[in-house]
Amino acid sequence: MEETMQQTIGQMVAEDYRKAQVFKNHKIDFCCKGNRSLAEVAEKNNLKIDDLLKELEAVQEEENNDTTDFKSWPLDLLADYIEKKHHRYVEERIPVLKQYLTKLCKVHGNDHPELLKIQEHFELSAGELTMHMKKEELVLFPWIRKMVKSEQNNESIGEPRFGTVRNPIQTMMQEHENEGERFRHIARLSDDYTPPNDACSTYRVSFALLREFEEDLHRHIHLENNILFPKAEVLESKLNA
Repeated sequence: MEETMQQTIGQMVAEDYRKAQVFKNHKIDFCCKGNRSLAEVAEKNNLKIDDLLKELEAVQEEENNDTTDFKSWPLDLLADYIEKKHHRYVEERIPVLKQYLTKLCKVHGNDHPELLKIQEHFELSAGELTMHMKKEELVLFPWIRKMVKSEQNNESIGEPRFGTVRNPIQTMMQEHENEGERFRHIARLSDDYTPPNDACSTYRVSFALLREFEEDLHRHIHLENNILFPKAEVLESKLNA
């Protein structure tokens, strides 16, 4: 318990992703704002810390096939995984969701004007995420792979044109926060992705896809903010020592 109290919530989830469900249940952001302590989030959300601890202990006793230890992965492998798993998912889902939301707004927009705001937020998110991922794929991730190779070969790394890896990381983390906030708006507007009782199939599918998109985004950001980025900064310090 003492070790848990000393960790950030991001570190807790990095060690055991099952704990993410506890924070999700209480609408606690463990990815974009994973640098907070359990005491901080308990106070912020008017929760009893002992209750949170019990919930965290309970999920650790549950069986879960999703127990991949991403913290143990080499950084280049983790970067590859994020690109192929999460970046590819975003690229594939954006046009599908755009199509569904356009149809939804056309048919139901007059009766449900919140759909127009949801579409507006998603369109902005789609554009920003696309640019964000390209910056990672063309600038940050190649440098992380280069650092890994330099360590393996015991070679000098030199200095990147962006000065230190922390600079693009800070930019990426701010953009993560922007997208996290945007999807908090979408969740509120959609009543946590709950379609109305008279919703048609398109309505239900659209909201289900939006929920899935947000959940994938949370895991995507978690892997970067709480595992890849901190370890990349440690590796850079080691190479420059």
